[in-house]
Amino acid sequence: MKNISFNQYRAVDLTILAVITAVFEAITAFAATKWFPGELYAVSPTIAMVCIVMMRWGGFAAINAAVGGMAFCLASGATEKQILIYVIGNCFALLALLLFKYPGKNKIKDKFYFTVLFVIAAYTGAQIGRWLVGLVCGGAADSVIMFFATDMLSLLFSVVIVLISRKGDGLFEDQKSYLIRLDKARRKKEAEDYYGQ
Repeated sequence: MKNISFNQYRAVDLTILAVITAVFEAITAFAATKWFPGELYAVSPTIAMVCIVMMRWGGFAAINAAVGGMAFCLASGATEKQILIYVIGNCFALLALLLFKYPGKNKIKDKFYFTVLFVIAAYTGAQIGRWLVGLVCGGAADSVIMFFATDMLSLLFSVVIVLISRKGDGLFEDQKSYLIRLDKARRKKEAEDYYGQ
């Protein structure tokens, strides 16, 4: 198989993850608005996907944040104002990137409580972002309560999904570090095979 460059690998990975985000967000949004319109709470996979992509690719997770917001709005028949609120507001989830400084990527990846803190930070950033964009668009100051209250199930869902993703080899891991680790393991095995002959 022909080798691909790191940039090509990243582009393919980001595209696949963006499509997954869009499809699952559209399905859950459609289900919430068409099948369970009377329910106060909704479940969204976007924050979970944004957290996974932040760990893998850092700021490129803004793509998933925007795509998830757009998919939610299109599937639920949102207004132009709501599209702005969700597409731009979701990008505030990237405030969780600050945690890469402290406690750092490895601790977020390996320690249960830091993983949970990371997801909570992303969730909180998105809710505050939606609220701030809503204020700019003429929304009420107390709408922040609505954003947090109606999306609490998404926080729980995101925590569970991200914790599960830690179990998959390389899924919730910086991809440059992951590829280097794989290459080292391959070289070690080749050396062992060569000298073991």
